[in-house]
Amino acid sequence: MIVLVAGSSQSLARLQPGKGELVEGTTQPVARFYAPYWQPSDAVASFALKKPLNKSTELPSDYPIKPMFEKVDGKHRVRIEVAPGTSLYGTGEVSGPLLRNGRTTTLWNTDAYGYDPTNASLYQSHPWIFGVRPDGTAFGILADTTWRTVIDLNGAITITAEGNAFPLYIVDRATPQEVCTALMELTGPMPLPPRWAIGYHQCRYSYYPEARVREIANEFRTRRIPCDVIWFDIDYMDGYRVFTFDKNSFPDVPKLNADLGKMGFSNIWMIDPGVKYEKGYFVSDQMVEKGYDVKNAKGETFVGAVWPGNCIFPDYTSEKVRGWWAGLYKDFMATGIDGVWNDMNEPAVFAVASKTMPEDNQHRGGTYSSGPGIQPQIVTPGPHARFHNVYGMLMAQGTYEGIMTTNPTKRPFVLTRAGYLGSHRYAATWTGDNSASWFDLETSIPMAINLGLSGQPFAGPDIGGFNGNGPGNFESRGKHFARWMGVGALLPFSRGHTGKGNIDKEPWAFGPEVEKACRLALERRYRLLPYFYTLFREASVKGLPVVRPVFFADPKDMALRSEDDCFLIGSDVLVVPQLMPDGTRTPVLPRGVWRKVEIVNENNHPDLPELRIREGAIVPLGPIVQYHDEKPLDPLTLLVSLDTRGQATGTLYEDAGDGFEYQKGQYLLTTWQAKQEGDKVTVSISKAEGQMARPSRKVVVQVLRDDGKIAEASGEAGQPIVVQVR
Repeated sequence: MIVLVAGSSQSLARLQPGKGELVEGTTQPVARFYAPYWQPSDAVASFALKKPLNKSTELPSDYPIKPMFEKVDGKHRVRIEVAPGTSLYGTGEVSGPLLRNGRTTTLWNTDAYGYDPTNASLYQSHPWIFGVRPDGTAFGILADTTWRTVIDLNGAITITAEGNAFPLYIVDRATPQEVCTALMELTGPMPLPPRWAIGYHQCRYSYYPEARVREIANEFRTRRIPCDVIWFDIDYMDGYRVFTFDKNSFPDVPKLNADLGKMGFSNIWMIDPGVKYEKGYFVSDQMVEKGYDVKNAKGETFVGAVWPGNCIFPDYTSEKVRGWWAGLYKDFMATGIDGVWNDMNEPAVFAVASKTMPEDNQHRGGTYSSGPGIQPQIVTPGPHARFHNVYGMLMAQGTYEGIMTTNPTKRPFVLTRAGYLGSHRYAATWTGDNSASWFDLETSIPMAINLGLSGQPFAGPDIGGFNGNGPGNFESRGKHFARWMGVGALLPFSRGHTGKGNIDKEPWAFGPEVEKACRLALERRYRLLPYFYTLFREASVKGLPVVRPVFFADPKDMALRSEDDCFLIGSDVLVVPQLMPDGTRTPVLPRGVWRKVEIVNENNHPDLPELRIREGAIVPLGPIVQYHDEKPLDPLTLLVSLDTRGQATGTLYEDAGDGFEYQKGQYLLTTWQAKQEGDKVTVSISKAEGQMARPSRKVVVQVLRDDGKIAEASGEAGQPIVVQVR
């Protein structure tokens, strides 16, 4: 079906071809188009791109994608026809199904508490569409605008944006995976996170006072439930004043953080953008004195209500303000804080219908660089309507740089609620204030996948749901929570969280049966940590998502295009959850051999997803640990699933787990190959790179047989290992 733009043939007649060219700076061609009426005065700083891109050559006349442009009622519109059968994805953080054909998304960062698919806007804006044609070839479209934008995927692709005319970047590739890499080349890589951040996180609104925090930490260790991180919501603050601590509830923050560290826990504390407007409060005084606050249309300090009451808001469009904000973290991080959570940064404002500050508020601008060594761009002053969608990302950048400056030998970890295309350069994200419902459990999978397809690989939901207690009675709520933990433990960002006033939702809160399911789910994650860490490194260097849609296994298989209950971890592990309470839906699985495996004696637990290994894959596993570095990776288990030729390959990435020595070659990237000859399978190293010494350890090889049994042998690291399979 073809839908006419603006609903009329007259509108179609106004559409004109764009001015196209190829740009420099990417390994394969990227096209850039401008509206025919575009003028140099329309050019503004790009916040999506890693760096400005120069023209390399003219666009070939046979370029397959030809956008059409028009200007209607002061808005700029682009229309791109797509071939019948083309599947459309991306558009960032969206609720509902994975497949976005027929959907309309409004890019306007919104505090969307308890959202559902009727919400046109959520917390983030990604002006990016990911398309896959029937033949498996793929393309990506990036609209380089920060203004309010509507993406309409009914029939054609129609992008309508307010503000300046904007450039459109198009990548056309042979595979979906190549489109992901092209997007990374355009927007920049995700920094490799610290390994502890890939473990399980426990949060609620809020754990306080200090005694409650210690109780939660002790319960995890006593019950032998793996966990790496404890989170602190806003109740740790003195009257919700950012960069302060409530001395009654938290009398000695450095000692608390040190004690948690001795137990193997990292810690993450929340910082919001709203600064209590109060004379004598050092953050407020500095903002007012320096003039670093956002102004209203009259040029006066804008005041809006958030948690502390009347607040003022830093103007992160200025590099001076971001630098000042970064400096506030010096004393804050000196208390032993490991990571920072930036919330409410759409920015959210209470007691107004828009849920945010007025669009005619004024930002000062300055310069913007996506990172060290990148030439700064001039950011001209402008209204909040232009900067609203990047406000959260610029806050996260200031936070990231503040942590980096304070602790230059550690990798920063920042979590942000609001974001824009390119936020992955500074922060992980979660899918906001979801609800404790079966639907929200189900949609958490496609939400994480579409964020990954939109350049944000480090994402996940609030496990168990933030809004509400869950469906039905205590027993049904427990089953719902166990199912969600089973899925959430296998997503890139894995954090349990719930809202104030809700029932407890720790893994043990629903009784021993649910506790057992949660323990098994998290033991799975920790056994898979070597594989996950390898995938995070791949995401950092190639732009490939950590979790992927099942059609990545066979992009030409149209039956897989809308499957969003199942998902892939990397290319080798297929996750088959049961998301509905009655267990009635049968998912569509990729063709080929995907061998079922159990890695923590799950015994076909009904609330845990099935795990299947792709034929031809070797998946690295570690031992069960209570936190990521409780013990060395010893033994290392190599799980082998042979293909029809009796062969398999797999890779493991290792480094110190934190710091930046890996950038100087202090890492180890090992590729193994398995080959069957007769009734024996030999596993050996086929390739290794990096300067890190190979650890001395036991290596266990487990070969998955077609009868469901496992053949096993062990040996020393670096040596070939032979397994008798019959």
